[in-house]
Formats: sequence, structure tokens, C-alpha cells
Amino acid sequence: MSRIKLLLDVVEDMRSLADSLHAVATALSQSDQETAAAPNPAPAAPPPPAPAAPPPKAITLEKVRAVLAEKSHDGYTDQVRGLLQKFGAEKLSGVDPKYYAALLKDAEVLGHGT
Repeated sequence: MSRIKLLLDVVEDMRSLADSLHAVATALSQSDQETAAAPNPAPAAPPPPAPAAPPPKAITLEKVRAVLAEKSHDGYTDQVRGLLQKFGAEKLSGVDPKYYAALLKDAEVLGHGT
């Protein structure tokens, strides 16, 4: 796994953690405000359930570019070019973003079969 991919994964994890912490802080703030406003507080409602899993993050052009550049540097330039053509483009900028996940999946197996 490349260093860039690892760093991008860490950034995604940190953003997810920040979102979770923000949700907890918001819930606690609302709970404190409700308690202060009500002289005889009613039983507290259970906190909203935490999201089961965040929706998959959109794969960025930069992430795909980093993986393809690494594969090209590792000697798979012709295979990378073939993958781009498979997705209807001569250059990465010509690939429709909806195909980024599939392109990444195909690129990550380069070199594992030989």
C-alpha cells in the first residue's frame, strides 16, 4: 500500500472521527439546554443512535492519480494505459468520476497476478 494511500485513509478516518465527535457534542449541548430550561425535567429521551457506518466517501481524482502514478512507476505503464482505455479515456482526466472506484479496484491488482 502506498504512503499516499495510507495518508488519504488516515485523513478519511480523522474526518469521520471529527464528524462523530461533533454529533456527540451537539447531542450533549442540546441535552444541557433542555435540562436548564425545564424546572422539573422529564425522563431524558434516549440519545439518537450513532450512524451505523458513514456513507462511502467519494473517490477523488487525486487518489486515483496517486495509485496510477505508483503503478506506472512500478513498471505497469502499459497496463495503466490499458485501464484508462478500458474506461473510455486516453488520460485520467477523461475518465468519468463514476468509474473511479472500479478503476482503482482494477489498478490495485496490477502486479499481484505475476
